[in-house]
Amino acid sequence: MSGGWNIFPAIAAGVVMLSASGAIVALIRKERSLWAILLSALGIAVMATFIGMLWCSLERPPLRTMGETRLWYSFFLLIAGLFTYMRWRYRWIMTFSTLLATVFILINILKPEIHDQTLMPALQSGWFVPHVSVYMFSYALMGCATLLAIASLIRPGIGVDDAIERLLYGGLAFLSIGMLTGALWAKEAWGAYWSWDAKEAWAAATWSLYLIAIHLAPSIMNSRSQKAYYAIIIVAFLALQMCWYGVNYLPSAADSIHTYNQ
Repeated sequence: MSGGWNIFPAIAAGVVMLSASGAIVALIRKERSLWAILLSALGIAVMATFIGMLWCSLERPPLRTMGETRLWYSFFLLIAGLFTYMRWRYRWIMTFSTLLATVFILINILKPEIHDQTLMPALQSGWFVPHVSVYMFSYALMGCATLLAIASLIRPGIGVDDAIERLLYGGLAFLSIGMLTGALWAKEAWGAYWSWDAKEAWAAATWSLYLIAIHLAPSIMNSRSQKAYYAIIIVAFLALQMCWYGVNYLPSAADSIHTYNQ
């Protein structure tokens, strides 16, 4: 296992403590708190530093394995939570985003993967970094939108609909860019823009669900069917999880061009 990855538990503890402290301060203070922002930003900076160290240690972008993508997802989720708090001042959003990021951090600690320096030919492309990183950022924005949708189902009328819609617009924009760069990469690597394997089929389904949610938002926002809007967002996020890693457990994954086992 990479020497850089060996220090991850200690780094993770620091990131979680800083982020959790920021979230607690945000909950206690009714007004937007500079301390909450600084503590959370420091946690993000520590995570960013570790990612940079891991990149240097591996001598390649740390975006190859599921463990590495979970690392980026946790990082971007903390950023999305902090941004949502700064922009819309929802005191509890950083608590939820920190909890969700912590779950993925703990998975990486409890189930570490082998991180070596090798990078198979299909991944030695200029599309590799922008494609995966854009996807992870879109997943983080969608994660925050889902947290807000769940909160709205539990406590109707909390007034987060504007934040949900803006997060969905941003998330879908980056998701679309991720699909476009993936298609261009596929054309370069395999000669076809789209092959409809399991991962691509779920990507299309996920994109379609979020598109439906965005188009329904204006008509549902003031209707009794508002719960359906939140439900679609949650279902879309579940489809996103299936697209991200769930397809790896399908029998068809063995024949997928997205299985990098060479």
